[in-house]
Amino acid sequence: MTGSNGGPASGERTPMTIFERSRPGRRAWSLPELEEDSVEVPERFRRSTPPHLPEVSEPMLVRHYTQLSERNFAIDNAFYPLGSCTMKYNPKVNDELAALPGFAGLHPDQPVADVQGALALLWAFERELCEITGMRSASFCPAAGAHGEITALLMWRKYFHERGDMRDTVIIPDSAHGTNPASVRLAGFKAAEVPSGPDGRVDVEALRGLLGSHVVGLMITNPNTLGVFENRIAEMTRMVHEVGGFAYCDGANLNAIVGRARPGDMGFDVVHINLHKTFSTPHGGGGPGAGPLCVTDELAPYLPVPRVTRLEDGTFAWSNDEPHSIGPVHSFAGNFAVVVRAYAYLRRLGLDGLRHVSGMAVLNANYLKKLVQGRYRVPYSEGTMHEFVASGEFLRKHGGVRTFDVAKVLLDYGFHAPTVYFPLTVREALMVEPTETEAKETLDAFADALNEIADAAEAGDGERLRTAPHTLPVSRLDEARAARQLKLRA
Repeated sequence: MTGSNGGPASGERTPMTIFERSRPGRRAWSLPELEEDSVEVPERFRRSTPPHLPEVSEPMLVRHYTQLSERNFAIDNAFYPLGSCTMKYNPKVNDELAALPGFAGLHPDQPVADVQGALALLWAFERELCEITGMRSASFCPAAGAHGEITALLMWRKYFHERGDMRDTVIIPDSAHGTNPASVRLAGFKAAEVPSGPDGRVDVEALRGLLGSHVVGLMITNPNTLGVFENRIAEMTRMVHEVGGFAYCDGANLNAIVGRARPGDMGFDVVHINLHKTFSTPHGGGGPGAGPLCVTDELAPYLPVPRVTRLEDGTFAWSNDEPHSIGPVHSFAGNFAVVVRAYAYLRRLGLDGLRHVSGMAVLNANYLKKLVQGRYRVPYSEGTMHEFVASGEFLRKHGGVRTFDVAKVLLDYGFHAPTVYFPLTVREALMVEPTETEAKETLDAFADALNEIADAAEAGDGERLRTAPHTLPVSRLDEARAARQLKLRA
């Protein structure tokens, strides 16, 4: 059982910091002598003692940070089945196009005459995202999905405020992403939870009982976080509209239906798109990201500024003169390089390619589910879309092994763990999303690893499983203590 990321580079078994590698007198740089007279540093900028910096040679410096990079799990070197968050492979041609000097060398404060190509890209991509989602206008300002959520909620708040309609409640399913209720509270609203039925879908009659003139809207993911399509979604959005509310589609799972079904046709008024999920741009480590927000005509006046407009002569310009806008929510117009990558991805695939992407995402999830279903319970197995949620609750009978332990043992096999303990509606949850980019051989190996872990637990090997990982430079960490007593200095 050897992980592909298992051992440290160069045979070194004990991780070292760059300070521990330091030796007096070593240098990783060589600078020429100054030709000009020396300049005195003002007293207020001087230190009483020199800064404590590591002294290492250039080869040691390069090797140290290269070894550190090889110890990290990343989508470029290992399978990353992180359900809901989705770590999907990013084609390198996307990076190359985003790095073209005409894009990478731009500054957002340049005159519009100098950035016509960039504005044309934003304008064209807006049209295409609206076509894909069934909406009419879009903004690239939101920097992530959760940022798209709060942006939409602030738009709703201003919409109702301008009408003197003081509503205060947003309805959210019990299986929703945790960012949904957080965004609702941040926007100044109350969150009301609607339960799921036995099939994992929203209990429509329970939703009916929560509706009224106090409801701002409904926030829902479709397919939902259990990987199940809400087949009564048009009925639910119609019910919300009948009480004067809006329907928000958390587009985190759009990759399951892109090219095949449109949120606008389901009755949604607004949807955000996680570009890293649906359009394969880099994600992780806090960013950069992008969460474009697509809306109907009714909400378009409230989109954040700046907006890209096309003038009568065919040129493009920024527009900040939008009287109903909620104003800026990001510096300039969002994370442009991420948008370039997503646009390149879309242009290469086209509509037929997007249909193939969503089809493969659903096929891979159903195939992997079938491989592990005999060992792990899958409570909502009917109608699986792009992901599924399995339960490792049975493992606790065998040496107290938990889903958390399964996640750590998978590191020894060279795999990142799925999302664990979410959604909360499934005990000991393992939320698995293989994405459309993984080959059958990878899925077979991952399923074998999960099933071997279950077999090991039942065979009484609980102690090894509870202390994993064993093949990595760092073993089991006290993650709760690390979060509470964060130490960032050597």
